[in-house]
Amino acid sequence: MTAQQLKNAILQEAIQGRLVPQDPNDEPASVLLDHIRKEKARLVKEGKLKKKDLEEKPISEDEIPFEIPESWEWCRMSTLFNFIDYRGSTPTKLNSGIPLVTAKNVKKGYNDYSIKDYISLEEYESRKSRGISKKGDLLFTTEAPLGNVSIADLDVFSAGQRLITLQAFGCNLLNNTLMMYFILSDLFQKSLLEKKTGTTVAGIKASKLKDILIPLPPLAEQKRIVAKIEELLPKVEEYGKAQEKLNKLNEELPERLKKSILQEAIEGRLVPQDPNDEPASALLSKIREEKKQLVKAGKLKKKDLEEIPIPEDEIPFEIPESWEWCKLGWIGTWGAGATPAKGNPEFYDKGTIPWLRTGELNNSYVYDSEIKVTEKALEKCSLRMCQKGDVLIAMYGATIGKVAIAGIELTTNQACCACTPYHIYNKYLLYYLLACKKTFIEMGEGGAQPNISREKIIAFPFALPPLAEQHRIVAKIEQLFKEIDKLKK
Repeated sequence: MTAQQLKNAILQEAIQGRLVPQDPNDEPASVLLDHIRKEKARLVKEGKLKKKDLEEKPISEDEIPFEIPESWEWCRMSTLFNFIDYRGSTPTKLNSGIPLVTAKNVKKGYNDYSIKDYISLEEYESRKSRGISKKGDLLFTTEAPLGNVSIADLDVFSAGQRLITLQAFGCNLLNNTLMMYFILSDLFQKSLLEKKTGTTVAGIKASKLKDILIPLPPLAEQKRIVAKIEELLPKVEEYGKAQEKLNKLNEELPERLKKSILQEAIEGRLVPQDPNDEPASALLSKIREEKKQLVKAGKLKKKDLEEIPIPEDEIPFEIPESWEWCKLGWIGTWGAGATPAKGNPEFYDKGTIPWLRTGELNNSYVYDSEIKVTEKALEKCSLRMCQKGDVLIAMYGATIGKVAIAGIELTTNQACCACTPYHIYNKYLLYYLLACKKTFIEMGEGGAQPNISREKIIAFPFALPPLAEQHRIVAKIEQLFKEIDKLKK
């Protein structure tokens, strides 16, 4: 149960007379209702109310939504409150003067004055003809939003449009705090929705609001109910804060676990080493031999064979004996993409070659792109064609460190760098880059549009496991990730 659901349950218990026990010594609500009627009659004599305000529309049995204690009474809102309604009277708003309280200020049980409006003293005096809203009155929003209610807390103010002031008849004959809680209850709010008008913007007419039923407890019990509600609500608030922390933790936990698993993986602690595995040093030798053959074939340059050792102080963590430290540039060919001239139809119209942008990298396989380019673009714009199985990493802006594997042949924009690995399991490389995403982000330079260069990527340290262990690591990562994803559900 959420904090809001718990609060709703408390208010429901309150409005149905189940939150505190009844006291047979309390003066019943029927007597209180007689006092209210007498007060209204007095106001009629003084010319402050009209005779029609004394009329009370009978309440039929089928209107009563639930049972209430014997000492309580069902009333219509018009029986308990004088309605002060300024709707249709558009005030001239100023930067200073008499505070104008509008529907924007009235929330569920409190007032928010982050938005402040004022009217002139002259306009305030002229608006008094409809009635004078007072401190302690209930302020009720009739639309946008419908059904917010608070207690007026300013000594002098005027109520704006979309707001009705509910002024209780008789001093000390009604506990406005309790009435506010009753109005905020699900049962009362449901009655509002049943009588609302409009679909896009729900609202309620004053005549409909006056007809809505509300239960009236004895005055002494009203005070006990308020005391109980106000004893419980701070505890509900504490519960809500604890629940928010727990929800946040539950939301963050799967990603935290995945990050932890990836870190364990690249440090050689996720799966046990197998002494029968061919060590990573032998794998490096195979990679070097392949690169020599590519140099002979003219596909690499001699400088690509150079291997500058990693200084001891740049090695970020210890690795198992069968592993080797190298650099990302040693284990594959890396190249960035390009963007064919925008607006040139021969590069884009009827294009069939996927042209990937970094926002489309998905930490998994990519098989398509939103934009396609033509063979002409490939010929004239020096685009790098990525092979199926290449590993891609974003280098610019908010997408730095996003990765993917090319599931098909494709090309990319210049914000993406692609690696064709030598004798390396591409999924292990993908997870390694993903584990180092935070570091890549920290390496980004350039202010508003930070970036990491290809040079920085190829110089980045890479912990190389034996090939067989790379496969075991990936299998374990994916098994654990599936289990974590079940937690989200």
